[in-house]
Amino acid sequence: MFTIDVNGVDHTVNVAEDKPLLWVLREDLKLTGTKFGCGQALCGACTVHLDGQPTRSCVLPIAAVGQRRIETIEAMAADAIGQQVQRAWQEMNIPQCGYCQSGQIMAATALLTEIPSPNDRDIDEAMSGNLCRCGTYARIRRAIHQIADDQR
Repeated sequence: MFTIDVNGVDHTVNVAEDKPLLWVLREDLKLTGTKFGCGQALCGACTVHLDGQPTRSCVLPIAAVGQRRIETIEAMAADAIGQQVQRAWQEMNIPQCGYCQSGQIMAATALLTEIPSPNDRDIDEAMSGNLCRCGTYARIRRAIHQIADDQR
């Protein structure tokens, strides 16, 4: 049995210690905004924040979470930077199929929280683990720059 802090709320789950966090979020807590992509931490669709750091939840066993704070895409509506990212995503029509977007938004929010005015290299490094089959990378980069410009 594990007690985890998800989006500021403690949840107790009775699951196997090797169950990936992604499936605890989706199956046990019904937080389905975090997506399953590759299952090997390669595509970034399953990205959540663990103590503010973007983390692939598909390969992270629940036993490894400990007391760290988990934030999912569902919490981004209450996060000031997360709100800006979601608004920019809508205004710049970034989502195409949309499948990777929760992971993209989580990665962009973590980047802008850590580096309020990222350069292209910062953006490329931060977003490189989030794959988009639709190829919206240029729009994602413009959106991140626009958010940084708006914050100045």
